[in-house]
Amino acid sequence: MADIVKLILTKPIQLADQVIKAADEANSCKQDCAELKAKTEKLAVLLRQAARASNDLYERPTRRIILDTEQALDRALGLVVKCHGNGLVKRVFTINLAAAFRKMSSQLENSIGDVSWLLRVSAPAEDGGDHEYLGLPPIAANEPILCLIWEQIAILYTGSLDDKSDAAASLVSLARDNDRYGKLIIEEGGVGPLLKLVKDGKLEGQENAARAIGLLGRDPESVQHMIHAGVCSVFVKILKEGPMKVQATVAWAVSELAANYPECQDLFAQNNIIRLLVSHLAFETVQEHSKYAIVSKATSIHQVVLASNNNTHANNFAVKAIEDDERNRILHPSGNRQAYQMHSVVATTMAMKDQLKQQQKPTDGANQTNIVNVSVKQNHANHQPQQSLSASGMNTKGRELEDPATKAYMKAMAARALRQLAKKNSPICRSITESKALLCFAVLLERGPEEVRYNSAMALMEITAVAEQDADLRRAAFKPNTPACKAVIDQLLIIIEKADSDLLMPCIKSIGNLARTFRATETRMISPLVKLLDEREADISKEACIALTKFACTDNYLHIDHSKAIISTGGVKHLIQLVYLGEQIVQNCAFVLLCYIARHVPDSEELAQAEVLPVLEWASKQAFLTQDEKVDDKLLSEAKRNLELYQSRGSRGFH
Repeated sequence: MADIVKLILTKPIQLADQVIKAADEANSCKQDCAELKAKTEKLAVLLRQAARASNDLYERPTRRIILDTEQALDRALGLVVKCHGNGLVKRVFTINLAAAFRKMSSQLENSIGDVSWLLRVSAPAEDGGDHEYLGLPPIAANEPILCLIWEQIAILYTGSLDDKSDAAASLVSLARDNDRYGKLIIEEGGVGPLLKLVKDGKLEGQENAARAIGLLGRDPESVQHMIHAGVCSVFVKILKEGPMKVQATVAWAVSELAANYPECQDLFAQNNIIRLLVSHLAFETVQEHSKYAIVSKATSIHQVVLASNNNTHANNFAVKAIEDDERNRILHPSGNRQAYQMHSVVATTMAMKDQLKQQQKPTDGANQTNIVNVSVKQNHANHQPQQSLSASGMNTKGRELEDPATKAYMKAMAARALRQLAKKNSPICRSITESKALLCFAVLLERGPEEVRYNSAMALMEITAVAEQDADLRRAAFKPNTPACKAVIDQLLIIIEKADSDLLMPCIKSIGNLARTFRATETRMISPLVKLLDEREADISKEACIALTKFACTDNYLHIDHSKAIISTGGVKHLIQLVYLGEQIVQNCAFVLLCYIARHVPDSEELAQAEVLPVLEWASKQAFLTQDEKVDDKLLSEAKRNLELYQSRGSRGFH
């Protein structure tokens, strides 16, 4: 950059020398030319000083200020040269002479002020640069915010670490207030020094800089600029080694960049950010060891083993142990299900580990790291100190000493980032579900702080939305008999049954997204959803209808079983009420679900007694229902035809 700045300064220095020489040779207006000469000499001194300090000059304002200075000197030269004339030319020129010299003098004075400001703002802190009372240069008259941005970015380049922190905080305020200011910060070269501050600054400065990066990434073009500037490598370094407060802010920034430019999801994944975020999510949720988790032994243990994919016998043994323990612990003698308490999930026994070792060949030592022992600590005071560096490469030293609020914020932001990274991205969802993340989400849904629970629920909603469309992911990640899937489903249903929090909507959507994973005998999710149809807010009733439709629609292989379950739990009467009396956003969804049920179970006595056929005939005459894009004409006609076929006229009631 120094060579570029020197090149920029070459022409104005030459022009200044020419103005000084021409002023000495003037034949008229010598006093005015002498004043211009004095100001030009002062300006020339500043320009040469700038050339000597080219290594420190901030390029963006340098270009703008020097261009204006060059134009001013060019006009000054033209004015002084005219003072060399004689005769008629001299007399014509002197008519507007005084005004011309006054204007030129003012322009040179402004240039002196601009270059002086540039030198002050670019002076390194160790060289006596004072970044507190710089004021605004004359060039700021037309665009003061631009000069304020220049000043803050210049401080990021040359200030002390404390000054840099303050400058980053100022840029945070500017970026938060106005999208245009954010664009200017990027255009004026602010991203590079912000990333450097994230990597090398003090804690407060790192936080401010990371927050600024997140706020600046409001559109795809801005995020692309940051990616080219190296944001991925900087964020990876912080997520591995940085202070937890900074790591949490970086995780938030990742979520912002991914939300505003989904194309960067894969790039973040390639840089190992998914694994690092899951490790943060798992810290003190499930202890980490090797690829996944740590072994711990406690009273009332529940054994969870995820063995090597190459060891079929070990997998079968693990699944049987899990299912036996699950059945004994969760069910009362009468068979009623108790609440699934995730804090009782701990490591497998040493006997199981020995059995796996005996079956592995000597060359399979590398695969032993795939033996996973997952635990959740009931008493954090009894856990053993973690290694300073985890298997994911993340520095864990001293993290236990962080205050609970920081730990909770870290988990909340890790879940938020995973949510945005997983959105509509099958490979990333597969990477997340192959880790311990699902188990972490289940634990955090049960006993995490409010923000952690919300972001965990939203992350599950995005992952299950992808799984709904990706059969391979659905079969691999959400097998009904796997411990992690069971834990997730149980927690989603507990929240839906309580129906008293902001988590309700994402949990309803998640259950609906998983509708095709449940067996015919697994009907426990139907009743809580049916209850939400009655006397609920319109948005909740709508989502419950949509979720139940995913169970009852033809695409679901078990649509008949699920339709019968909806009928047996009293869903039909609620749907009829919603079709007749619900708000329009709910009426359409309820009408579609009622059509599916009538189509699949037309011989149901409950449908006859509820007089569903008259409801469908009435609805088919309502334009706002039949013209809705969700209502399929074929679906409606088949539902009515099947009801007419299986139900006697006497059971239809009135029309």
